Amino acid sequence: MRSPTRGLGRVMVFLAAALASASLAVPEGWAEEGEQPPCRSKVQPSQHGRYPVSAVEWRRDGAAALPAGSAMRHGALVLPRASLAAAGTYSCHSEDGGLLHAVSLRLGHLPGVPFVSCRASDYENFSCSWTSSLETFLPTRYITTYRKKSLTGEEKRRNKNGHVGPCLQDPARAGTCTVHKSEFWSSYRMNVTEVNPLGSSFRLLDITMQAIIKPDPPEGLVVEPVPRAPRRLQVSWRYPTSWPKEPHFQLKFRLQYRPIIHRSWSVVETVNLSEVITDAFAGLEHVVQVSAKDFLDAGNWSEWSAEARATPVRDPATVVSEETTTDASLESLAEEPSQAPNPEPINRSDPLEKVAILVSLGIFAFFILAAVLVITILVWLRMRKHGKDETKPHNFLVAATHLKERAQILCNL
Repeated sequence: MRSPTRGLGRVMVFLAAALASASLAVPEGWAEEGEQPPCRSKVQPSQHGRYPVSAVEWRRDGAAALPAGSAMRHGALVLPRASLAAAGTYSCHSEDGGLLHAVSLRLGHLPGVPFVSCRASDYENFSCSWTSSLETFLPTRYITTYRKKSLTGEEKRRNKNGHVGPCLQDPARAGTCTVHKSEFWSSYRMNVTEVNPLGSSFRLLDITMQAIIKPDPPEGLVVEPVPRAPRRLQVSWRYPTSWPKEPHFQLKFRLQYRPIIHRSWSVVETVNLSEVITDAFAGLEHVVQVSAKDFLDAGNWSEWSAEARATPVRDPATVVSEETTTDASLESLAEEPSQAPNPEPINRSDPLEKVAILVSLGIFAFFILAAVLVITILVWLRMRKHGKDETKPHNFLVAATHLKERAQILCNL
């Protein structure tokens, strides 16, 4: 790709008209910005010599004003600094103003290498999309083909170059093409070629179906509260219609949910088409979404489905407790106003919460008993050591007294 500004000063665009005959048809010339287009022709006198070369007059879009820097050389119009602004219809006129010839000049760039990405929404077909990497300012078309790379022995014998076919473009979806009846375990090489009047450029992309598989989002998401279960929501959904449901190609699902007033999501994976949320917040509206992926973990997760919302039922015991607490609080405020806010009632109706509280109390009691036992052992050891220290001087005095008595007896003898 050449820079539009670098080539403007070093290449000239030539326009010339054949004076032999006048024509109302306007041919079209194409040129890269700053380069010589394929529209050059030599100026010749008319068949009868009526229009000399010096009498030629050039106009652009019917006006005598030509691009800055343009010049006449032997009847040819020279544009030494052709840019996009120089595009237009150039006409050559005789001395009396008659039209001798006209050419429509459009300037642009050679195509750049297109950006290409491919995706398979099921295991039987895949599609590719592309965008141009450079604005060429010229009419552009695309040629899209594919070649199967991994071939069986029979396929290699029949076609050494592999299976080659067109990637079918859909006029209703510009910039996309689809390969039908592809094989899930095969590899393919895609060729997307961008073509305009100045030339072409292509992109080769090697793909495998397992790597580009990305299902469409699941459909029919429904979320409903569970009667008499204040912390539960029933969620169900369906396979996307684009995914053929076969025994060997299943999907797994990822469910995310949160109370509408919170920002963090809880996520659960499942292979079923329904799931029960067991830790919802009673009385709060929840947002739920679901996505899908190949069961064997090939490719990528789908986009999240559209949101579905539901509110779990409220616990009757909690409602009664709240009403009782509210009445008591109102009576207390009527008798003696208080500055402290009323605490919210704690819902202990859930068996799991009771078990968690009992376990916490048991662990706390265990650590208290362990601390008491350790302190008792340390005190006992200290007392024992102290007792030994007091016994040692007493025994020494007794022994000294016995030795003194024996010495006196020996002296008397």
